[in-house]
Amino acid sequence: MVRIVIVGGSDAGIAAGLRAREVDSQAEVTVVVADAFPNYSICGLPFYVSGETPDWRQLAHRTVDELQTAGLDLLLDHTATSIDPARHEVRIENRNGNARAIAYDRLVIATGAEPVRPSISGLGLPGVFVLHTMDDSLRVHNALANGTVHEAVVVGTSYIGLEMADALTHRGVRVTLIGRAETVLPTVDPQLGQLVEDELRRGGVDVIVGAEVEAVERDGSRLAVRAAGGVCAVADLVLVGAGVRPNSNLAASAGVETGINGALRVDRQMRTNIPDIYAAGDCVETWQRVLDRYTYLPLGTTAHKQGRVAGENTVGGQRIFEGSVGTQVVKVFDLAVARTGLRDKDAAIAGFDPLTIETEAWDHKAYYPGAHRLCLRVTGQHKDGTASGGADCRALAGRSGQAD
Repeated sequence: MVRIVIVGGSDAGIAAGLRAREVDSQAEVTVVVADAFPNYSICGLPFYVSGETPDWRQLAHRTVDELQTAGLDLLLDHTATSIDPARHEVRIENRNGNARAIAYDRLVIATGAEPVRPSISGLGLPGVFVLHTMDDSLRVHNALANGTVHEAVVVGTSYIGLEMADALTHRGVRVTLIGRAETVLPTVDPQLGQLVEDELRRGGVDVIVGAEVEAVERDGSRLAVRAAGGVCAVADLVLVGAGVRPNSNLAASAGVETGINGALRVDRQMRTNIPDIYAAGDCVETWQRVLDRYTYLPLGTTAHKQGRVAGENTVGGQRIFEGSVGTQVVKVFDLAVARTGLRDKDAAIAGFDPLTIETEAWDHKAYYPGAHRLCLRVTGQHKDGTASGGADCRALAGRSGQAD
């Protein structure tokens, strides 16, 4: 009987455990979870904050009982503090400080990502929040529930910032969105970013771009957010969404090699450089199919697939992770914004000779009720006119979409 220990209880970790048990029902799978919320949808947190998902329990892909019935031994509220590859042991500690070592035959590192804390003074002030975990969303939800939050500043204009601007507006909060990029949603072309910015403004959000936030300060009973160039916005609540980075310190301290952005290096079978240690999810480098090389792409769907590959291989499989093209979708009020593959700029940097075409179309026949206009930008190889595996396609649709 193979003993598998998994560190991390989100998409990659749970997928690895479930797949290992599917392939080998005799496998002994222990999952070390840092909080009390295994297998929750991080992508769904803004919808809980907005009130559109009223019960936080709805964000669970599976309940604790379902996971345990599937054969996973869950160690909730336990943190892995060190790994001893020579002894095949993981040192863990619960919230009371009680520590012990657990042995493994195969280990899966699925520690995910952690929020970037930018160099902004005052982030520790009451009323300043990040949104990355269930605990974070519960704290934000509780702050909104007392009815004293009327204005909010959201720092960061990428996915989480846009979703939170939408969510807080849905709650009746006046939102100011501040980011250092020249357009919102910098992972899409500027032309599409401008369309998203226009939609935010139509929804009542004050948008400030090209302004780097420097400090959050007390202003009486409220908070003042100060940015370069004399920009200042005052609010009752500040939410910081400045992106994520790999949570790789635990594995790196045990000798696992790191690469891009500090992410753990793995092969296509999700093996690290240390025997019997696998890694998957937002803490690892990801094989990008269009680029034909590794990059850093923290995405829930990718983490799930990598986790299944790692889980199968811990019990003797030879599964290969086929790679990702970076498909991402986000809802901003009445727009659904999607992208996949490479932007024109990224394609040129990668050595392609890109040609980008912009067009508009209807999502179905215009004469049929409910038709919505799509704005499409498609990038392909200029030399032969092919889209090279759908190298780049981003769409804005005038309808609601799902961000997950």
